[in-house]
Amino acid sequence: MPVLVRKLVIFAAADGLILQPSNPRDQRAIPSLQVRYTTGGAATLRPAPSNDSPRSASLETHGIVAQIRGSPVYVITSVALIPLSSQSDATKALVDARKEVEKRRSDQVANELVDSDSSADEGSYQSEGHVTDNSTGASKALTPPYGKTRRKSQEDTDSVAQDVIGRRGQYGRFAERWFSRKGWTSERRRTQGMSSDTMGKPESAPDQPGNIYESKAEGTLPKSQASQSPQANTLEGQDVTSTLLPKLLRTTRMLFASRSFFYSYDYDITRRLGDPEIRSTNVPLHRSLDPLFFWNQHLALPFIENGDDAFVLPLMQGFVGQRSFNIHPAPSKDPSKIISGSQEDIKDIVETQKRPEAESTFLLTLISRRSIMRPGLRYLRRGVDEEGHTANSVETEQILSRASWTPSDNVYSFTQFRGSIPLFFSQSPYAFKPVPVLQHGFDTNHAAFKRHFSNLVGRYGDIRIALLVDKHGGEAEIGQQYEEHTKRLAAEGGIGGVRPDVEWFDFHAVCRGMKFEMVSILMGNLGHTFEKHGMTIEANGEVQVRQKGVLRTNCMDCLDRTNVVQSACASKALEKQLKEEGIEVNLQTDTTTQWFNTLWADNGDAVSKQYSSTAALKGDYTRTRKRDYRGALNDFGLTLSRYYNNIVNDYFSQAAIDYLLGNVTEQVFEEFEADMMSNDPAISMRKVRANAIETSSKIVIAEQREDLVGGWTLLSPQEPNTVRTFPFEEAILLLTDAALYAVRFDWNLEKVSSFERVDLRSVTGIVRGTYINSTLTATQMDESRNVGLVIKYRPGKEDIARVNTRSLSTAVGAELKTDDSDPDSARTSAIANLFDPADSGLPLPRSRGKEDTQNLKFLAFKALPARSSLATAGAQEADSGAVSERDLVKGICEDVRRAAYGDGGGGSDTGFGGDFVEEKEIIGLKEARRSTGYLEQWGHELKKLVWA
Repeated sequence: MPVLVRKLVIFAAADGLILQPSNPRDQRAIPSLQVRYTTGGAATLRPAPSNDSPRSASLETHGIVAQIRGSPVYVITSVALIPLSSQSDATKALVDARKEVEKRRSDQVANELVDSDSSADEGSYQSEGHVTDNSTGASKALTPPYGKTRRKSQEDTDSVAQDVIGRRGQYGRFAERWFSRKGWTSERRRTQGMSSDTMGKPESAPDQPGNIYESKAEGTLPKSQASQSPQANTLEGQDVTSTLLPKLLRTTRMLFASRSFFYSYDYDITRRLGDPEIRSTNVPLHRSLDPLFFWNQHLALPFIENGDDAFVLPLMQGFVGQRSFNIHPAPSKDPSKIISGSQEDIKDIVETQKRPEAESTFLLTLISRRSIMRPGLRYLRRGVDEEGHTANSVETEQILSRASWTPSDNVYSFTQFRGSIPLFFSQSPYAFKPVPVLQHGFDTNHAAFKRHFSNLVGRYGDIRIALLVDKHGGEAEIGQQYEEHTKRLAAEGGIGGVRPDVEWFDFHAVCRGMKFEMVSILMGNLGHTFEKHGMTIEANGEVQVRQKGVLRTNCMDCLDRTNVVQSACASKALEKQLKEEGIEVNLQTDTTTQWFNTLWADNGDAVSKQYSSTAALKGDYTRTRKRDYRGALNDFGLTLSRYYNNIVNDYFSQAAIDYLLGNVTEQVFEEFEADMMSNDPAISMRKVRANAIETSSKIVIAEQREDLVGGWTLLSPQEPNTVRTFPFEEAILLLTDAALYAVRFDWNLEKVSSFERVDLRSVTGIVRGTYINSTLTATQMDESRNVGLVIKYRPGKEDIARVNTRSLSTAVGAELKTDDSDPDSARTSAIANLFDPADSGLPLPRSRGKEDTQNLKFLAFKALPARSSLATAGAQEADSGAVSERDLVKGICEDVRRAAYGDGGGGSDTGFGGDFVEEKEIIGLKEARRSTGYLEQWGHELKKLVWA
């Protein structure tokens, strides 16, 4: 096995944080590392640093959830984030971490430990933690004893009141502030990852050079990874992101402490049974696993790039659970077998594998692996991206083995897959039951659809689709599109001869009235698929039979309905696997198999919490195979909790997840502060905008003799002939050698909504300059980045406006004019303010006077941000070569001037004195501040209070 640090000492030295491995005698020595303050750079220290200071504490925190082939699988239960700003800050973080662990230890002794991120159903995660104080030699439990988790009693039955109010701090995370007069108590602040009043006060550092934090194995390597995160240091120097840094750290801490990250030193949990593994002492662990499930790869990059592979501990997000059971003969009159002796205590399961009776005991291990591609939260990450990756993609493997893991015994594996519908679509998080909105055209969707199934076929082989959305109502259209794309793919010959087939099962209609047992109809329809795909069987270290395909199951969220169906499929697979061992059982009718239902319900809850922040709906049926009104009420409470998270917590959490995975840069927090939302980094807006310009030019430029000079996507007010309407929308400006085209584009349907053609002979001038339409954030007030242009023109007979409706409407020439007779109208006011002769410095022609000013119309545009928050190599390269907002506007103005008057024109030919292009503020900072009302400011501050 590759050499990997399993125990290390962390202390804050004068020049940086020292990571000093504790090297076993039978392992080659691993040199220590120094992570420098401020820069975050890592350097190898030879020889190892000496530290004679007394050790204040030795900490060990870990949670074991399974043991596979004698190799433990661990879950992260707690993390400490160590800043790299200075020695004093790092020392204080180490001291606070020790205090927190000791506090949790005392809480456990008093049986008062409350996990801020767990619900009543989270008792499925078996974990252990210990704190060993060198001064006392005492060892206490940090979390519930080994496998002894809290069980739900009759009195603990969930209710709507408990879910929405009683557990508001668990499901809503920060909701307690809004339900409590006192806000956050010190204890609640601590458990939520927030700094309490006492922790926030400066604390004198110990006299020794640095506080020593000795960490063992599982529990502390994520702390070292957190300490070296380059993002934490990068944010320190940013004005905007530094204000959001505390929330980012809290979110990061809660994410890693959510009991959803797993790892193993000796067993590759990222690969399915029978997959080829690259295992050698010369190959680092992080290079041998499946990169699709290497969650902390970006965070570990400083160590990887520095060649410090021994310090890189890969983490997988998802679920790992294990149960042991025995098979006993039924009474003599009944020759069947019954399952009994099920063990859910992980300590007992591990001990069972060491006993002689392990030969007659079975183990069932469940591993769910969440893909790092298109990661994120419900409603913010839906559908597919351009590379074919879908949201909420999870591979689930069920492994059946003997507890003894004797090499000659058969080991069985059955794999399933879930993922969002592989089409471009979105749903509003503000609607209680949002309708899916399809995006882009059929061909664009089909290209991504085909890439998705190409990835699946290459990975699994044959594909069968179980589609669980409604055949009527809001979900019907997207289900029909799914079928249409599947038929077209089959007509094209499929992927390498594999033609995915859809089994559309209207779950809600068939199982109406809480009759979830009707899922058996779907199981009957999929019977041939189970026989065709089979399962993987391994013995003596070699694959005897390999699974030939996978069932791809999805509903809208790929959570609740999907959990029910996947557990039913797994039940069928387990029955078949036991039959291979000569054992006939029926898991649907056997009352002794409650443990199987609980294991799958725990898996469903874990996947659901990672995507929607709550446990899964319909979990009562998955656990008990029964459905009643209590479960329905519990689902209603969870639905309310999901709705709260959708509109309050998820936007920032999504930005943080994308940032930690390296999908976006720190600029994402500037974007978040501006509108309290985060964009989807998987969609290349540069490519979308380029396609929109190409599509628009083909549609709106009717004259073949016109040559396209240039096209740009810019922000523009929704209302014509004004500069102040809000919100702005992205529009397209096309320039030919004869005319300007202002195009309104439907970005979801990739179609032109309307356009206006302005003959270049009608253009009277251009104003370019500062264009600030909001003063709510520092970025919005930056005069160098908020720049725009206003194109003035006098409508003529060659100018037209067309609207894409069922009956195409056209306005020509004078019909473009608007009624400006009302002196109080916003449009008249905007024109007067911008083009009044005394104000603009542009004298009118003597022959026409003020009448010409009233006939003037204008098009207002503002430059989009030149920099992108995308962290991809292509995006960063494009950013490095991108022109600034000011230079972009200047270039557009120059192109229009050349097209209208040639290289030497642009002055007296316009009918006005002065230059064709005038440098002048469109809306300056001072004017923007005056126009920003108190209501708008209060609204933004309220949003910041809630969202940020």
